[in-house]
Amino acid sequence: MEPYVLGALEPKAVFRFFEELSRLPHESGNTAAASAWAESFARERGLKYRRDQMGNVIIWKGASPGYEDHPAVMIQGHLDMVCVKETGVEHDFTGEPLDLFVDGGWIGARGTSLGGDDGIAVAMAMAILDDDAIPHPPIEAVFTVDEEVGLLGAAGLDASDLTSRLLINLDSEAEGVLTVGCAGGARCDLTARLPAEEASGTLCGIALTGLTGGHSGVMINAGLANANKLLGDLLSHIGPCRLVSLYGGEQDNAIPNSARAQVLVDPGQKDAAKAAAEAWLAAQSCPKDPHLTLSWTAGQGTVRALSQADTEKAIRFIQEVPNGVQAMNPDLPDQVQTSLNLGRLRLDKGALALTFSLRSSVGEEKERLAAKLQSLCAKYGAEFGRRGDYPGWAYRRDSRLRDTMVRVFREQYGKDPVVETIHAGLECGLLAEKLPGLDAVSMGPDMEEIHSARERLSIPSVRRTWDYVLAVLAEL
Repeated sequence: MEPYVLGALEPKAVFRFFEELSRLPHESGNTAAASAWAESFARERGLKYRRDQMGNVIIWKGASPGYEDHPAVMIQGHLDMVCVKETGVEHDFTGEPLDLFVDGGWIGARGTSLGGDDGIAVAMAMAILDDDAIPHPPIEAVFTVDEEVGLLGAAGLDASDLTSRLLINLDSEAEGVLTVGCAGGARCDLTARLPAEEASGTLCGIALTGLTGGHSGVMINAGLANANKLLGDLLSHIGPCRLVSLYGGEQDNAIPNSARAQVLVDPGQKDAAKAAAEAWLAAQSCPKDPHLTLSWTAGQGTVRALSQADTEKAIRFIQEVPNGVQAMNPDLPDQVQTSLNLGRLRLDKGALALTFSLRSSVGEEKERLAAKLQSLCAKYGAEFGRRGDYPGWAYRRDSRLRDTMVRVFREQYGKDPVVETIHAGLECGLLAEKLPGLDAVSMGPDMEEIHSARERLSIPSVRRTWDYVLAVLAEL
């Protein structure tokens, strides 16, 4: 076997296991070799293990002396990685090892992503399992697959033989940040069938552009405007018209940065309609989106359009649907608890479609929000569809694990960690659903530009994080 590129780095065992994984194909959907490697690791050491049909691997290790009566602790991460490469780079992720390098205090992979997300979790867990000198309670190490393509491994995991209710998830990328909750989510599709008929008049093209847009989870409270909602408001101001088409946003989980419409207006009203749109634009005030731009074109045309009554109905529907932050976390007041995003807006051939991404760390609030959308569908004669549900991970007011990790962090670093929830999904939510009463914290060392060929992992941060994890285990 070739010498280890990371062989001189400390902690040696962590970086050795990380490099071993980097030599195996482990892209999402192609993790069989990584699962077999984890299985072989356990078998060679005489540790109890289980590998399921999906490729998830669970490894058990008994407590070290003096910890036999302590509650079991789960250490968890995922085996798969996002595989991307620079333009022009030839690399076969199905057979070629990653070309690791060390640059100062960082590790990278030449021309490709590194897989620090989440190979470093696997490496740390294996290093703990491999060292009989480390003090620890009973360990349940859970290695899931296909996290990067929808948390599939965690969703399919049989957790019936897991006893731990303390979970250290090592799938975060910022040292000193303890994540203690995440949002669950769903996609909701609202569709209204509105008949179109041939009509003539002045065909006006309206476009709103120049908005910032962004991630509908972590940026939902950033004060950014939603182009689809703005378009609905604009259309309500231009006077009598007939909708021909609508097109706004590309993804339900992205705040849309542009939207456009085509409407028919009476030729005698075209100037008044344009003036009303310009007055609407002048009245807008959004400090986070100062570059909002309105484009307006006009020409005669005969097209298929909604009736004026159905146009007014469609516009009211767009205006009435909720959007944005719906509730903040009462325990962490600066963090979002529940939100939704009108990410896609379409009107084509008489079908008005609105697509939302819903998020909440409280399951009941997510259900109430979905029910509100369903109620609006009933009001406007629209169809309601729901897909892609995943559970949230609610913040626990009382958490022995969090309290211990905060105390140990303070002792090791001389300062308090950042304790936060994130408005996006983590495997902790699925595991918490399967294991009632689960007390979980997600953490990890510093990584930069994950999911890109510029991904890199901080060597000193891994060292500090390793020491921190061991100190936490000794206290549990």
